[in-house]
Amino acid sequence: MTTITPLIDADGEFRRPVSSFRDFITQTGQFTPDKDRYHLYISLAWFVLVLRFDCSPHLLIADWLYFSSPWAHRTLIVRNLKGLEDVIGLSIVDYHLTKVGWHFSEPEKTPGTIPDTINNARFIKEIYYKANKDFVGRFTVPVLWDKKEQTIVNNESSEIIRMLNNEFNAFSDNVKLDLYPTLLRPEIDSINEWIYDQINNGVYKTGFATTQEAYEKNVKVLFDGLDRVETQFATGNKRYLVGNQFTEADVRLFTTIVRFDPIYHGHFKCNIKTISHDYPHILKWLRRIYQHPKVSATVNWTHIKGGYYGSQLNINPTAIIAAWNGPILDFPIIAEEDGKNLE
Repeated sequence: MTTITPLIDADGEFRRPVSSFRDFITQTGQFTPDKDRYHLYISLAWFVLVLRFDCSPHLLIADWLYFSSPWAHRTLIVRNLKGLEDVIGLSIVDYHLTKVGWHFSEPEKTPGTIPDTINNARFIKEIYYKANKDFVGRFTVPVLWDKKEQTIVNNESSEIIRMLNNEFNAFSDNVKLDLYPTLLRPEIDSINEWIYDQINNGVYKTGFATTQEAYEKNVKVLFDGLDRVETQFATGNKRYLVGNQFTEADVRLFTTIVRFDPIYHGHFKCNIKTISHDYPHILKWLRRIYQHPKVSATVNWTHIKGGYYGSQLNINPTAIIAAWNGPILDFPIIAEEDGKNLE
């Protein structure tokens, strides 16, 4: 097993670097939406950085870096909900992290993995070097690969999900689903911003803190954010985050909340409250989304728990995997309560 150290500044705070490939698929331009042209590389597990120290005791330099998880999970959910399974290919890495990074396995060895049949890569880093032999930076997932141009289009999940939502409707089985409707965009952008800072990234800023001061500051901000979401759902009995309509804001929050009780509560010490017992409106919202079969099919607890507990040995040195999968999500049936499902 590989010991993982997150990217931490001298003040004990975790700070996330930006993604490196930022091209877009558009109706005109170098990258156009075509069937069977693009391939998505993801992990179902988690997120990680490996570091080395420079000569300064206060300077951490990224050496090998690998990201995955809630961010990659978003892209798989949108691909499924938009009915693009036969339009955009998929490979899923093994959740076990090796000394040279994320690798591909045969599903017989690690169920839930999908080998790379496009580039025949053994490791994610090979995809980056094929796109740019001089690449220096983070070897991350998700990766959206262009088979025609033989390069990476984009490795930023928030941008990939918008491309999948907006640009492939000519091939989509669910054109009417619009996760980023024009009239709601200002509100979606606003809620995405604070939810990312306080919750999506907040669990990592809490879990990877290396000083008591950094931990106590970030855990408070995290639960202030969860309290704010709970109040928002409770006010007016809202079903979704924005406009009472299922949008990308829900997708982005879902992949964090579904991991919260079984992973972040214990593993990252985000333990002031649980979703199961302290946030009834968030729990109902979580069940509503999870109970869509194309969403629940993306949640693989073996990959998720094995990735976090089995590789982050600086946090969990024994690599023992906790038993609890969090609250029961497939019951009660929320669609029967409110007469609707994802729209």
